[in-house]
Amino acid sequence: MTRPISDLTVLVTGAGRGLGAAIARSFASEGAQVAINYRRSESAAKDLAREIGPKAAAFKADVTDPDQVSGMIAAITDHFATPDVLVHNALADFTFNGQARSHLDQLTWAEIAQQSETAVGGALTCMQALQPHFTAQGFGRVITIGTNLVQNPVVPYHEYIAAKAALMALTRTAAKELGPLGVTVNMVSGGLLRTTDASAATPDEVFDLIAAQTPLGRVTTPQEMADAVLFFASPWARAVTGQNLIVDGGLVYG
Repeated sequence: MTRPISDLTVLVTGAGRGLGAAIARSFASEGAQVAINYRRSESAAKDLAREIGPKAAAFKADVTDPDQVSGMIAAITDHFATPDVLVHNALADFTFNGQARSHLDQLTWAEIAQQSETAVGGALTCMQALQPHFTAQGFGRVITIGTNLVQNPVVPYHEYIAAKAALMALTRTAAKELGPLGVTVNMVSGGLLRTTDASAATPDEVFDLIAAQTPLGRVTTPQEMADAVLFFASPWARAVTGQNLIVDGGLVYG
């Protein structure tokens, strides 16, 4: 079963700003109805919804809380329809500044657990809330957001990378279990993006260094990441599941 993007209702977690906002704009530009999830960025999320227009609305929920997620899905269903597509982009508080990272001798399990709770736990909670709808219609699309640092940890953000690697594993195991229901589950992994709120603390020389090492000669933008997310939600990806697509201008292979 395939459906054009213009027929879909899409939930983007953590969509009030940064990459999530770019993904929301991209889906809306293709005619989809977009639910903009936020936890704390209420003003930014509502501004984004107003910018996009009547095909978008903002919904508050902490994606790690099953009750809040269930309430959000009910509110989206009342406003639009039950989401056909889940884009799990939500990120626990994190700043991409290599000089300020926790080194291994200072790292705590609590830091890893905090990142994992949102990255992995949030994905699980949202998938569980949407699975009855996916099952009933025999269709669904789940796209998770990963990182090329799993393949190439040039800056060892231990807690963040560990959480995203676990999310990649969940993406693949979920693809296996949900496939018979007509649901595809894939991951899009970017490198450092120029620029999001999370990457704003990154020094310019780091951006320049990455651009110099990248075959395309530049740093990937949030809009370019969003293009790949749309691909996985589109009919063109109907036979693709359990995959991790790295979108970083060719910096990392495999």
